[in-house]
Amino acid sequence: MQNQLFINGEFVDAVGGHRLPVINPHDGSVITEIAEGRQADIDLAVAAAKAAFPKWKAVAAAERGRLLLKLADALEANSEEFAQLESLNTGHPIKDSRFLDVPRTAACFRYFGGMADKIQGDVMPVEPGFLNYVVREPLGVVGAIVPWNFPLMFCSWKMGPALAAGNTIVLKPSELTPLTSLRLAELMREVGFPNGVVNIVPGFGHTAGERLATHSDVAKIAFTGSTTVGRRIVEYSSSNLKRVQLELGGKGANIVFNDANITAAINGSAFAIFHNQGQACIAGSRLILQEEIAEEFISKFVALAKSIKIGNPLDPTTEMGPLTSAMHRDRVLDFVKVAVDEGGEILAGGKSPDDPALRNGCYVLPTIVRVRNNESRVCHEEVFGPFVTVTTFKTEQEALEIANSTEYGLGGGLWTNDLSRAHRVASQIRSGMVWINSYKRVSPNSPFGGTGKSGYGREMGFEAIREYTEAKSIWVNVDAKLPPWYPRDATKN
Repeated sequence: MQNQLFINGEFVDAVGGHRLPVINPHDGSVITEIAEGRQADIDLAVAAAKAAFPKWKAVAAAERGRLLLKLADALEANSEEFAQLESLNTGHPIKDSRFLDVPRTAACFRYFGGMADKIQGDVMPVEPGFLNYVVREPLGVVGAIVPWNFPLMFCSWKMGPALAAGNTIVLKPSELTPLTSLRLAELMREVGFPNGVVNIVPGFGHTAGERLATHSDVAKIAFTGSTTVGRRIVEYSSSNLKRVQLELGGKGANIVFNDANITAAINGSAFAIFHNQGQACIAGSRLILQEEIAEEFISKFVALAKSIKIGNPLDPTTEMGPLTSAMHRDRVLDFVKVAVDEGGEILAGGKSPDDPALRNGCYVLPTIVRVRNNESRVCHEEVFGPFVTVTTFKTEQEALEIANSTEYGLGGGLWTNDLSRAHRVASQIRSGMVWINSYKRVSPNSPFGGTGKSGYGREMGFEAIREYTEAKSIWVNVDAKLPPWYPRDATKN
């Protein structure tokens, strides 16, 4: 298990010798201690990435892609190790890590590996006699800051397009969940990524993260995390007007109409909020039910929630594991108190499990809250846990008003068998992504991102390549006859 920083192709201790514990959220035990990167370590990593950039930019695009494809193969060859490590560190149920997290990570590296030599420019129709073509060039050193909820997968979302486009990278994983990213660094070295192209420095946001965001040699910050920190990143970026890409919080609306397939909607809505313990920015955390089917839906939804098996994430029968940290568990439970104080009715959960075997872990039961009205705090603030609010509506317009009543705009969904309604409502939900008769589907081929307090910029798809490149316009005078702007012979006195 790797526990050092990865800088310039080598695993090294932190400059100041700082270390921090990595905690198992299942039982509170210490898994290991790792080197804690701070400002000086970020400076070394950025210097290494800056020095490596000219050569990496000049590497043939097909070769950059080949290395990403080899990385995807290596990840799949070690998939069980990565799944075990991810579940141990994050609390993801092992079946999620095996069948979602690791395969999605490999698929993302493979997608951008295939795209590396397909980044096209354009030829623009300009005035006669000129050829104008536009090429896309890498930005330089990219600083990537990834959160603790999907630490392995987010590595690929940031590194895949950045490296395919010819950038070098300094990645700061969360201090809570650094283990799979450090193991990934070992694979990247093994498959042949040049020294300095990728650097990984775990550390805290207020030290390592802030230094990365303010560093004048960093051309872009790609950040996934809270809206509060996202605002701070924008402020820090003014030091050199670096480009910023933000994937922030969400408060996903999940609308169920009276003509929906109720069985499918119940199961899909449970996945929308309880998968990964609700620790997803796109979670369907607001369940909005049409009145005619509300009572039937709630009854069956509560029964399903109470049947979910909570337990050790390394147990293959576990369906929901612990939250990733004790601090976050306590935050979620605090929102239960808020809901009750505002008149909400706890229909399920609202507490930690009674099982003594889970007493030392960061567990919260699947929690369903029927709120008195849509003005409740729990309908507008991101809880980021297995916590869903339930409201009802009469008309389609009312459903849309509720769905669009928050400042977030990342993901949303709806369930209906009316094709016209499906497209009509999807077009009016104010979010970067909408799912119809499903929820939380993602693919490397499709852009991922939001609006409003959910941030700006897009991960994945060809849009991601645009985020990691700059358009350069080149004009060539082929045979244009340019009249002299200053009609005199400059060779004569």
